[in-house]
Amino acid sequence: MTMMQLTRRSALLGLGSAVSLSGVAGRASLALAAAPTDQRFVVVILRGAMDGLSVVVPYGDPALRDLRGELIPPLPGQPNGLRDLGGFYGLHPALADLHAMYQAGELLPVHAAAGPYRSRSHFEAQDYLESGADHRLTSGWLNRAVAALPPAPASPPGGKSPGGTSPAGSSPVGRALAVGVTVPLLLRGSASVASWAPHGFATPAPDLYARIAEVNRDDRLTGPAITQGLRARGFATEVMTGDGTPAGAADRDKYAFPALAEAAGRLLAAADGPRIAAMEVSGWDTHVAQMPRLEQPLRQLDTGLGALKTALGPAWRQTAVLVVTEFGRTARVNGDKGTDHGTATVAFVLGGAVAGGRVRADWPGLGAGKLFENRDLAPTIDVRAVAKGLLAGHLGLSGAALAQVFPGSESATLMGGLLRA
Repeated sequence: MTMMQLTRRSALLGLGSAVSLSGVAGRASLALAAAPTDQRFVVVILRGAMDGLSVVVPYGDPALRDLRGELIPPLPGQPNGLRDLGGFYGLHPALADLHAMYQAGELLPVHAAAGPYRSRSHFEAQDYLESGADHRLTSGWLNRAVAALPPAPASPPGGKSPGGTSPAGSSPVGRALAVGVTVPLLLRGSASVASWAPHGFATPAPDLYARIAEVNRDDRLTGPAITQGLRARGFATEVMTGDGTPAGAADRDKYAFPALAEAAGRLLAAADGPRIAAMEVSGWDTHVAQMPRLEQPLRQLDTGLGALKTALGPAWRQTAVLVVTEFGRTARVNGDKGTDHGTATVAFVLGGAVAGGRVRADWPGLGAGKLFENRDLAPTIDVRAVAKGLLAGHLGLSGAALAQVFPGSESATLMGGLLRA
């Protein structure tokens, strides 16, 4: 894996300044890969297991209310109610931008989806999700997809095309760029990957120092010592206010997922920019008090995907985005008004190239005898089939290439109908 520096062009597009990717929705990182195509493909991994039954709510299933009545938002048409998706499903009320995409025919929820594994361990399930195989691999399926793309065109002498820009895929950063301390497994493998971390990304965020100062502020010994120490090290304006309290939330917001997604959109929109991106967002493990805890990460995700669309501009028409999580959550509410690790969930396919405005599902039902192991939404769609449909239809990968991207996946038949004709 070749490690390289971020180009000046990328820095000018908005990722050249110090960024600490922490926020309400959890820590996030970005990886970008240049490809010889005008089609853009983005994968977003939601780490922590998003509850699909609370995000795309099957309110038309008569068994839903008995299973999790207190976790169901008000019905469509009621104050702060679900955003209707055709009469059976409703989108969580926090997802305003995604609902607008649905109405524009740009969002396709895929429900009752899961990988081929049945592990309820976050770490194992994430490895399987990113490797794309039934057995453990040290490479990720998106890296193998990048490796399977046609070779990038050679640059003319001087590295510029006749129009004055570098051909897509011939950027000096190589065919893949990871922004963050590590490259996610999804993008590890034989395809060349460059890596760049914003200044200060590997060190604690200023907000952490501010919280330490706040906790110790009333201690006569440690309070003044910590505050004076931070000021002596230059944190007076970056972290602390005049009375030793943390800086405002607005300073933290610029490090959250929406800012990251906007920067990714600007990079992808550039004529000589990357064409494939992977992002990851944590914060979806809702064992306790799920209703209030789920609100913020959903708003962050919704705002971020809206910012991605806006930043892409006209390139949005050539974009497909796949949003996946390692598994779903239990159909029943636990004793802490949350949900535990489950199986099937919802995936999102969105973008200007997507044939959306509907929900794709082979709905298994929630009634007696229909839950997987009598606890989870039963899986009826393999997420690899969704990914295969996008890689083939959007990036043009052949059947032979898909067999290399997802080895041993013969049972996951390519899903058609995901993209506009």
